[in-house]
Amino acid sequence: MARQNILPLALAIACLPLPAAAQSDPVADTIQTWRAEEARQGVAVDADYFYAVTNARMGKYRRDDGSRVAEWAFQRDGIEEGTGIVHLNSCAVIESELVCAHSNFPSLPMASSVEIFDPDTLSHLRSVPLGLRAGSLTWIDRHDGKWWAGFANYDGRGGEAGRDHRYTRIVMLDDNWQELAAYALPAGLLGKLAPHSTSGGAWGADGLLYVTGHDAAEMYQLRIPSSGSVLEWVGTLSVPIEGQAWAFDRSSPDTASTVFGIRRSTGEVVSFRLPMTTP
Repeated sequence: MARQNILPLALAIACLPLPAAAQSDPVADTIQTWRAEEARQGVAVDADYFYAVTNARMGKYRRDDGSRVAEWAFQRDGIEEGTGIVHLNSCAVIESELVCAHSNFPSLPMASSVEIFDPDTLSHLRSVPLGLRAGSLTWIDRHDGKWWAGFANYDGRGGEAGRDHRYTRIVMLDDNWQELAAYALPAGLLGKLAPHSTSGGAWGADGLLYVTGHDAAEMYQLRIPSSGSVLEWVGTLSVPIEGQAWAFDRSSPDTASTVFGIRRSTGEVVSFRLPMTTP
């Protein structure tokens, strides 16, 4: 190629638009940060308080000044290790109750339950034993009159032979906790989650399902497919948290895009506002 033709060609290539995958992800705006020693697994939120969650403990904190007003811890009192409350993965305030996803991680075989607490007192109200299912329950939400849940599978520690992170399941259940439908995640998203799974998930006011992984500062937007059983991955948001479980602030229509999440490395709860996107 003649030398005089190289420069125009290079300029033309440089001016080409970047492919979607190379463009920057929309970035969430941080609103406020609080310290909370229990901020290791996730956080739930209502109008006046947030609830920081770790394996077998949780703390209730005022949103206005960050002071802790109540705490709960599982009392083992001779109960065998690996039984009782072992690993609270996430909680959400749903219909005036604190509904928590629980598993026996890292024990095998995987066993899960739904543990329900009174958000006023943090007293334990009841348990829904889900038993042995294909995965470990990591998050729960309520959407259009049905329960939705994430069942994690892992590579290595806590995983069962023959099922790695690719076997992560998103499940719709009825009021008796029986499965009505189940979805897989697309291969590209599974590659981002490896060797872990979805740690948090909830439905947004925009009708999309939002999920996070174990530690990445990203939130993934998913849509129910018109056919098939693999969810559509329609967007990625950059968020100021380190994966794990989180919650939408559903206390008011004005806060529908506000999220409470955690930074487990620093023991912090973070509130932030999701950017407006049109996947």
